[in-house]
Amino acid sequence: MGVAGRKGRNRAERERRITKVARVIAESEGWNAVTIRRLANEIEHSQPVLYSHFENRDAIVSAVAIEGFRDLASTLRQAAQGSTDRQTARMNVASAYLAFAREHPALYEAMFTMPTGLRFAEADSGPELQDAFAALAAVIDAAPDAAELVVETFWATLHGLAQLEHAGRIRESARDARLRLVVLALGGC
Repeated sequence: MGVAGRKGRNRAERERRITKVARVIAESEGWNAVTIRRLANEIEHSQPVLYSHFENRDAIVSAVAIEGFRDLASTLRQAAQGSTDRQTARMNVASAYLAFAREHPALYEAMFTMPTGLRFAEADSGPELQDAFAALAAVIDAAPDAAELVVETFWATLHGLAQLEHAGRIRESARDARLRLVVLALGGC
């Protein structure tokens, strides 16, 4: 591969470092602490080097969000494995979704609430977004003409619960009862 291959690998590694450091800072100090200047200092490169990889901070947030969707899809698939039936799989996936949001609040924020160039529910949605949607869809039983709507409703419900839990607006002690209700409601779709 030679020099061009090495440069490409170095560039990809630098991008991974930038997104990893952004994610670490965001999880420990919040997204306001993630600046181009801070990232440049942390990875020991100049700001122009960061701009050669990412147009702006929002592009870095998008890259972190894409990693998050990859992680979320993996988490949801693992949660569904070994389930004895679809209802149990839905319950396990719903629990895993809320745990993911709770354990990675800054990552979840990048995925769903911060400005990014990511497009949802479009033909050109990135494969990571499609994969996360597919991981939710895998545990839904619905008529083919309603499946997409049911999955979107499941996702929206889980997202709403995650946001309300994060804000402390609903009782943590009722989480399992709420999830059972959601799973039972979707069982009839």
